[in-house]
Amino acid sequence: MSGTDAGMRIGKVGVIGAGAMGSGIAALVASAGVPVLLLDVPGDQDRDGPARRALERSLKARPAPFMDASQAVIVEVGNTADDLDRLAECDWVVEAIVEQLEPKQALFAQIEGIVGPAAIISSNTSGIPIRLLLDGRSDQFCTRFLGTHFFNPPRYMHLLELVPTGRTSPDVTLAMRTFAERFLGKGVVIAKDVPGFIANRLGLFGMVRTLRLMERFELTIDQVDALTGTLVGRPKSATFRTGDISGLDVLAHVADGMSRTTGEDFSLPTWVHYLIGKGHVGEKAGRGFYTKTGTDILTYDWKRGEYAPQQPAEFPELSFLRERPLAGRLKGLTTAGGAAAEFLRCQLVDTAWYTLQHAPELSPDIVSVDRALEWGYGWERGPFWQYDALGVQFLRSAFEEAKKTEPPLMQVAREGFYRELNSGLRQLTLAGTYAPVDEIPGLIEPAAVRRRLGDVESNDDAALLDLGDGVLLLEFRAKMNTLGPGVFLLLEAAEQRVRHDGFAGLVIGNADPRTFSAGANLSGLLRRAQAGEWAAVDAGVRAFQEGVTSLSRFAFPTVVAPFGLTLGGGAELALYAPLVQAHAELHMGLVEVGVGLVPAGGGTAALLQRFSRDLEAYPEADPFEGVRRAFQLITMGTTSTSAHEAKRLGLLRTSDRVTMNRDRLLAEAKARVLDLAGDYAAPLPVRVRGLGREALGNLEYAVWAMQEARRITAHDALIGKRVALVLSGGDGPPRDLSLQDLLDLEREAFLSLLGTSATQERIAHMLATGRPLRN
Repeated sequence: MSGTDAGMRIGKVGVIGAGAMGSGIAALVASAGVPVLLLDVPGDQDRDGPARRALERSLKARPAPFMDASQAVIVEVGNTADDLDRLAECDWVVEAIVEQLEPKQALFAQIEGIVGPAAIISSNTSGIPIRLLLDGRSDQFCTRFLGTHFFNPPRYMHLLELVPTGRTSPDVTLAMRTFAERFLGKGVVIAKDVPGFIANRLGLFGMVRTLRLMERFELTIDQVDALTGTLVGRPKSATFRTGDISGLDVLAHVADGMSRTTGEDFSLPTWVHYLIGKGHVGEKAGRGFYTKTGTDILTYDWKRGEYAPQQPAEFPELSFLRERPLAGRLKGLTTAGGAAAEFLRCQLVDTAWYTLQHAPELSPDIVSVDRALEWGYGWERGPFWQYDALGVQFLRSAFEEAKKTEPPLMQVAREGFYRELNSGLRQLTLAGTYAPVDEIPGLIEPAAVRRRLGDVESNDDAALLDLGDGVLLLEFRAKMNTLGPGVFLLLEAAEQRVRHDGFAGLVIGNADPRTFSAGANLSGLLRRAQAGEWAAVDAGVRAFQEGVTSLSRFAFPTVVAPFGLTLGGGAELALYAPLVQAHAELHMGLVEVGVGLVPAGGGTAALLQRFSRDLEAYPEADPFEGVRRAFQLITMGTTSTSAHEAKRLGLLRTSDRVTMNRDRLLAEAKARVLDLAGDYAAPLPVRVRGLGREALGNLEYAVWAMQEARRITAHDALIGKRVALVLSGGDGPPRDLSLQDLLDLEREAFLSLLGTSATQERIAHMLATGRPLRN
């Protein structure tokens, strides 16, 4: 059962409505280990059929709503005609039915007498004011009611807008916030109870304004998406790809509702309604603003009313911006020439005016606005941060030129919207003062630590930081956080500092948004191999092996905190860490075969040791099963889609812990170091039985069969045989193998493959394109 700071406990959740949002919320809650009751309208023959089919669709959907398919077992299904009384056993009931006021009001009238007296009740409405949903409800019901606006898909979008009314108990809001942050991994923003709340109100305005400016400037969809994506700090899906993902019908429905509830004009162009009328409503229909014919992408030509081959959008007049960081790109747009820059200036100025005008009625502070757009719409930085980059004076002049009344927030903004002081970040208030920014609960920011204390030690590859309380952080710094020699120099330095300077232990992690580590630095490796510097390559591999495996020998607690892309050497660090605190969204795997190599930083040895040890409790088990399991994971280059799946695959241990909220990852890793610092003992060395020639023959037969079936190339077969040789402990009789025996076999196999032209071609192709080569 899951506890909260407010003393309330959420041990079971009821979800009413099994559409995309309802089933997605159910999958996320189940992924957190909390049982779910999922209800939908009754079916004609199978009363629970609609909810059951929604659950089945969730298990097949990609990207997967569940973090591991096995978690669906704790989702019960039912229907709203027969099973509403089962909501009495739920501690939180969330409504996610059709986005219309009357059906929602009728549902809440039905369940008021059913739900428990302490249960939290909420609506997932995307924009209907929460107070309207409570018409006719008792005070006791209203105190336990609030909006919980998830973003689609719930598992992957970080934002949850909590929308309390004036009658919602503060304890209920706190309980819901705590549960959402700790157990569901959400970034919570408190929004005011107004139409569209924060993110959808501002996001929809930006979408509608972009459409109108596109028509005014006579730009194409391809051109607008090229301009409104990463160039201005928005997602790669930009404007129209995002629209296709959301659904044009959903966009039109929300725009119509926003127009009615606000009295503002959110109407979409007639050609968008034409697409909707034709059923071309986006990705779910196969056609929207974009469509595919075979492998060709077609874009809708809104002037001619037909699809045409996608055209590259080139803006040479803006090329000087590409290499700048976001703040520099935005500043550059204020003076750049050409129609494309003018379009972007108009878009930025119009949305800035609307945001500045309406922010006080949508949000309690400006940082909540920034977080809502960053977490809900995938912006690199929020609007107020961007306005500081554009410059207050630029915006004032632009508003004056456009004959727009200066918003109250703008009138009190003298130097900007944020101030960075020694005491921390400050934000502008409507009163014209600067107030502290509320910290994200549990967040440790290495950049903030560095600003305050500086680096303990650093080089081009990594840095050591003091997290306080006697805990060091080893942070990677190279591109994609690759593991160069500097990482292992600082790892050795960290060991010395813990041993001699009174530190309690070490966390290995970083704040990169996507990548823990992509593994070894392949470019340097390829360069040395092509130059024939084999002694240097051999020494480098030995040093890499020594650095990775040293984690298991440290006499103090070392916690690796992987997340996102954790590949190759990054995965090997986690495999040898005595303690792992992983983020739930973990894409971990030994993928070296994709570049024609075997895992040689100890990864092959680690899997063999781990899977062989798993069988020791079962004397009758065939020891070859451990070998086969490791061989399959390595040769298939299997990568987990979550930390939960990584446990099932054996890449993580059952004792390894999972953090649902990325913001809390480093703090929870640090806490684990401190928990164990007093009585920590390093794990004992492991020896395994190498099965020798017999196991090698079995694996080589499997490789031969794959090649005969033309499922792998000749070079794939060679790689498979090298992996088989390591896992078998060589081509000889069975023998006991130490870790060093296995590392030597790994290194020999690695060097022999690196010497082949086919492997070098694979590495070069990966470095050039980011994609594997099958040769």
